[in-house]
Amino acid sequence: MHKLRLPVKVELPAALTRMVLDPKTTNLHSDYGSFDKPLEEGHDRDIEAVVDGSSSGMAQSSDVYQRQPLLPSAPIKNKDKWSGVGSSSDFYEDEDDKIDSLSHVRHTGIPNESGNGIVKIDIPAPLREEPRFPKEKWKTFLAFLFMVINFILTTASLAMVHERVPDRATYDPLPDVVLDNISAQDWALNVSEILIMIMSNSAMIFIIFHKHRFIVVRRIFLLMGLLYMMRSITMYVTVLPVASKTYYCSPKANNTSPYLVTKRVLQLISGFGLSINGKHTYCGDYIYSGHTVVLVLSYLIIKEYSPKKCHPVHWLAGISSFVGIIMVLISHGHYTVDILIAYYVTTRLWYIYHTMANNVQLKQYGPNNFLARLWWFPIFKYFEINVSGIVPQQFESPLPLPRRLLAKHPNRDS
Repeated sequence: MHKLRLPVKVELPAALTRMVLDPKTTNLHSDYGSFDKPLEEGHDRDIEAVVDGSSSGMAQSSDVYQRQPLLPSAPIKNKDKWSGVGSSSDFYEDEDDKIDSLSHVRHTGIPNESGNGIVKIDIPAPLREEPRFPKEKWKTFLAFLFMVINFILTTASLAMVHERVPDRATYDPLPDVVLDNISAQDWALNVSEILIMIMSNSAMIFIIFHKHRFIVVRRIFLLMGLLYMMRSITMYVTVLPVASKTYYCSPKANNTSPYLVTKRVLQLISGFGLSINGKHTYCGDYIYSGHTVVLVLSYLIIKEYSPKKCHPVHWLAGISSFVGIIMVLISHGHYTVDILIAYYVTTRLWYIYHTMANNVQLKQYGPNNFLARLWWFPIFKYFEINVSGIVPQQFESPLPLPRRLLAKHPNRDS
């Protein structure tokens, strides 16, 4: 039958209590309470005897030292040893044994390990994610198809609107604050279209010599496609009377058969939508002005994608666009409201698109990105998702031969 052992209240001698509770007096590692010499095995047994309540061993005041090592002690392998007071070897661990055990550990993963305590760690240089401007030629081709399809849609809309234009003999032009005070000049429309050809070709030259020409032309195709799409809708839903009393309009066919619409579409496309070559003889394409769209868009292209120091070129482009718009009004080719709407739609679309393209956060869906609610945002995201920054103003020749001629000779001193 086992005896039940009750806990015994242990009273430590006053000398031992005073020794343990005395402040640290050693000079070595005084801030951490370390002592000069470690406990010996005999002293451990004396302390254990006192704790067990046995009188066989008594700790002497000169043999008791409080230990608090500088380095954290290794974790005790068996935590249950604290409950068994009889095993004394697991309570404490000698500092010298720790240092010896640590000195024999080999860290194979650390290069240039030596015994002097210096460890050399090779840290790779931080990776810098540079902006990427991929060409993505297939996307440029898709953007071109998008523009062509919407241009065909616009011409088809005009081919059908021509049959719905109010009869000029019955309906006069709508009251207009500008047109009512200026007599129509047919030659002014030709001047406007000449300026359109100059401006569009100038903008094309800057795009061709731009280093990131595929990104730039892809944006232009997409913007023109969106403008043509919206224009095909606005001029079809509301048909205005002819603004000019002298502009020639082809006779109506009083039908909109697919063959007739296709024939008119091919005629308009062959003349690039201009009347200077005699191909544009259909009326009704008023809201909004296509002439103003091309002039304003050409100016924005030159202003944005030409060298920033070319201020005379920017001023000349702006003046030419303004003169071309004035010529449209003088010729009575459009109402004033057509000009204003075209300017507003073109500039707002340009600014919104480039603001979104130059900010990575605006290319993602999010609760605070209200621009992501635009109906054309998925199209924009597809074409711009891989462009990771503002397109730099860098220019180069599109052909390899001029680049080799302009390159510095390897043997030529700089």
